Amino acid sequence: MVKQKYQSVLDLGEKLNIIGGDVKVNGDKLEISGTTANQYQKDQLWDAIKAAGGENPSDISADIKVADKSVYAMHTVEKGESLSLIAKKYYGDPMKYKKIFEANTDKLKNPDVIHPGQELIIPNK
Repeated sequence: MVKQKYQSVLDLGEKLNIIGGDVKVNGDKLEISGTTANQYQKDQLWDAIKAAGGENPSDISADIKVADKSVYAMHTVEKGESLSLIAKKYYGDPMKYKKIFEANTDKLKNPDVIHPGQELIIPNK
C-alpha cells in the first residue's frame, strides 16, 4: 500500500536514472535511497515525496545523495527559451538570469543570445 502511494516518486527516480537506487518496504514505511546527478534532481524527488505524502510524511524515509555538488543542475537549451525563463524554472526568479550567464561566459557572450542545444551550467542557489 505505501509503495503504491509513492509510485510517482519511484517512477521519477527511474526517469532520473538514480545511481544505486534501492527501495524497501519495512512494515508500513517505505525506505528509499540512491544518488542523484545534481541537487536539482534531489529537489525534484523531495517535491514528489511531499506531493504524495504531505509536508512531513512519516511513512517514508529517503537517503538521497548528490553526485555532483559543484552545480545545481545542467540544462540543455530548448527552442524559445531565454536565460530569464531558465532562471525562473530553477530559482523561481527570472532576474537571477545573470547568475546563469556568469557561470557560462565560456559559452555565452551575450545574455540575450542563447541557442537550442547549448548545455548550460545552473550554479548553486
